[in-house]
Amino acid sequence: MARDLHEMSALARTRFAQANEILGFNLAEVCFDGPEDELRQTRVTQPALFVHSVIVAELLAERGIKPSCAAGHSLGEYSALACADAFSFETGLALVRVRAEAMQRAGQQNPGTMAAVVGLADEKLEQVCSDASSAGVVVPANFNSSGQIVISGDVPAVERAMELAKSAGAKLVKKLVVSGAFHSPLMKLAADELGAALESADIRTPRVPVISNVTGKAHTTPDSIREMLAAQLLSPVRWTACQSALAEMNPDSWLEVGTGSVLAGLLKRSVSGASATPVGTATEIESLTSGVTA
Repeated sequence: MARDLHEMSALARTRFAQANEILGFNLAEVCFDGPEDELRQTRVTQPALFVHSVIVAELLAERGIKPSCAAGHSLGEYSALACADAFSFETGLALVRVRAEAMQRAGQQNPGTMAAVVGLADEKLEQVCSDASSAGVVVPANFNSSGQIVISGDVPAVERAMELAKSAGAKLVKKLVVSGAFHSPLMKLAADELGAALESADIRTPRVPVISNVTGKAHTTPDSIREMLAAQLLSPVRWTACQSALAEMNPDSWLEVGTGSVLAGLLKRSVSGASATPVGTATEIESLTSGVTA
């Protein structure tokens, strides 16, 4: 993960060196050589994704490609805010460290799980969660695209909701491999800890619109960013609304910056005629920026 960027760019090497110091462990070593089990730990995964995506965005900016608007899914909202200069790389990574460690602890203290449900309308799945709540906490956690929603909560309640979703006609119901019930009330301890860190963080008004996961609307002030990033841990990621908000800004093109192409797939199902280009490797950066003058 990101080894090719580290090899091609002095900027990438600087960012990884800064990350190692901020995090207190060798992130580059884990990203490049694993072991995979360690990379999959929440306290490592989130910083790794943030560092990777910000490096890619900065390399694109060096080559003249900068966003006119941005959004990020869950952790990705931090990368989007960093790209919009709402905070520095160092401030963003320090916040991500607090977020990741607090979420991992919350998952250990309040064990939970998540499941993907495909083929039910939002309202129907919300009713399913309500009906399953007698078994514990279970709520919609990610509204990813029309008919693709992730639920989160206590294990018995999520399992009950999975059964009810199948009975209600869901096309696919699948439990996810996660370390906690993210974007649910079970993250309250993490939200409180993150909120305290956000209060003292140096946050600025973004230079371009960045869409909030919580509201599906653009952040407006540093205080609203602080409030919404803390609330995000307890609230569903309204990604369908985020995509619609970006589409209303009529971007000339769409880029998925970072690892993978999951969001590009969601965009195709959510915004008619829209198509995103994934950019996360040295080869993809060179291909995209060939002939672009900064």
